[in-house]
Amino acid sequence: MLTHHKLLRQGTRTLALGGESEALKPMAETGSGGLPEKEKARLAEIVDKLNDLSHGEVTDDDRLIYVNSVLKGKLLENEMLAQQAASNTKEQSASSPALGDAILDAIMDAFEAHTSMSRQALDSAEVRQGLKQVLLGPVQLYEGLRARQHGTTAQDPGR
Repeated sequence: MLTHHKLLRQGTRTLALGGESEALKPMAETGSGGLPEKEKARLAEIVDKLNDLSHGEVTDDDRLIYVNSVLKGKLLENEMLAQQAASNTKEQSASSPALGDAILDAIMDAFEAHTSMSRQALDSAEVRQGLKQVLLGPVQLYEGLRARQHGTTAQDPGR
């Protein structure tokens, strides 16, 4: 635990930086903000399968977020499923009646949570203002919109 701190100015020094160096090249692969090809293929597969299951005025992003974030997040909270996954193969887990029940519970929980949150936002200008601040702050909506307009990929922490 830090209990005291004192900062003393001990003068200035000149740093000798010299020599020639090569300019840094822009990053194109790892760390460039784009999704790796494997991840793109996995997300495309999810969208294709969901397109076969659902219809209506729902975007691919809506479907992807619903399954890959909302439902998956709810299911990852299920202790019984975690125990079954630790003790069984993927095929055995897939045939578990508990998985079907947990999916139904996750759908209902997500529906209730989204309905409640939407109702609060619709009923309160204060909630909408708070959402705007969160969207423009840590969610980085503005940066994502600019990246979309410029045809680049913005890193999206919500996915």
